[in-house]
This record gives sequence, C-alpha cells and structure tokens, in this order.
Amino acid sequence: MSNRTVSVNHAVPAAVLAALLAQRRRTAKPVISLRRLQQLLVSLMVLLTLASCAARTVNVEGSYPRPNIPAIPLVLGVYYGEGLTDFMYTELSDRGEEEYLVASGDTHQELFNTVLPAMFERVVVLDSLEAAAAQGVDAVFIPRINEFQLGMPQKTRLDSYEVWVRYNMRLTGTDGSYIADWVMTAYGKATASSFSTAERGINDAAVSALRDLASNFSLGFTAVPDVNDWLQRRSSQ
Repeated sequence: MSNRTVSVNHAVPAAVLAALLAQRRRTAKPVISLRRLQQLLVSLMVLLTLASCAARTVNVEGSYPRPNIPAIPLVLGVYYGEGLTDFMYTELSDRGEEEYLVASGDTHQELFNTVLPAMFERVVVLDSLEAAAAQGVDAVFIPRINEFQLGMPQKTRLDSYEVWVRYNMRLTGTDGSYIADWVMTAYGKATASSFSTAERGINDAAVSALRDLASNFSLGFTAVPDVNDWLQRRSSQ
C-alpha cells in the first residue's frame, strides 16, 4: 500500500478576502488629520470669544410695597410713553464694547401701578394721550426717564453695584395743558460680595433705586409747588 501526502492549501480565496477588506473599511473609525483638528480648535476659540464679548441683558425685576397714605379724591390718568416703557441703558466696557443692557420699562410700570392707586381715588392707564378726555380723568401723569447711571465694582473699586436715575415727571390737563413739570432722582445700591453674578447685583441695585423713587414720589407729590397750587384750586371749586 503506497503512502500519499495530502497537502492543505491555506490561501484565502480572492472573493472572501475582498469581502473582509470591505467590511473592515466600513467599520473603521475615521481618522482626523492634525490640520483638521487645528481648524476645529481655532473655530471653537472664536465662538467662545464671541460669546464672551456679547452684551448680557438684565431685565430688572422686583416687588414694590403699596404706600399707606391718604388717597387724593381725584381720578388720575397715567400714560407710559416710550421714554419709560422702551428705556434701555447700555453699559460699555473699558474698550468701548457693549457689556450690559439694562431694561427697566416693565418694572417701572409695575412700580407706578402699585403706588398710584394708593395715592388717588382711581387710576386709569391710558393707551394714548388723546384718550384722556374720553376716560373722564381729572389729570394725566406722564413719567419719563431722563438719565440712568450704573456703577460697577470693577470700575468704582467699591464693594457695591450702584444705580442712579433721573426722571422727568409731568402732570397735564386732559387737553395737554400744563399743570406741573418737575425732576426727581433715585439712588440704590447692592453689596457686590452678596451676589454670585453681576446681573443679580445690577438687578438689586436698580430695584433699590426704584423703591427709593416710590417712597419719595408718594410722600412728596403734594409738596411739589405747582402740584400743590393745582390741588388748592381744585379743592376751592
């Protein structure tokens, strides 16, 4: 009986090899080149820089106590014009870039809507000055912000945020005739170390200033000379 040697061919058929290589290419993770990685990092740094340079908006929010004072027996119309509702203060950085935008129109309306009904028998919020006569009001009150200043700790070197506001207050007849026109100022501050963010410090300083306004306005309204003269004439009629 003759012995025969059986050889086994371990070569992988070409079709199988091609299939294996194709599958490997499909499952292989993409490789990012060093140049592409550098481009991505530069883009990320640009986005972070732009985000850090964007001005941050502070929409002032607060609560205001209703004053406990005798009400004047008159119907007052109040008109909130653009000089109040749309007022926006812009705080610039040392480089002249917009840093903070402080919007206080809504909170000013909330303040006057709390204070005025305590001061007068009835208050009517007017959509326009022309609507005053039809609403049967005795006079129209028009508040306006003339100036707004903000003190930041990093600029003043003080441990506080400070807000100072100057107002123009007007009181007119229903036909727009003059009754009184006067200026008021308000000041408020908040301790910087008490807040984790500048936005919160700015907000509380602004609310403090508005509360200062509410107190001085409600207690000093009848002491304004032209207002006092008008009230005397009304009472003598």
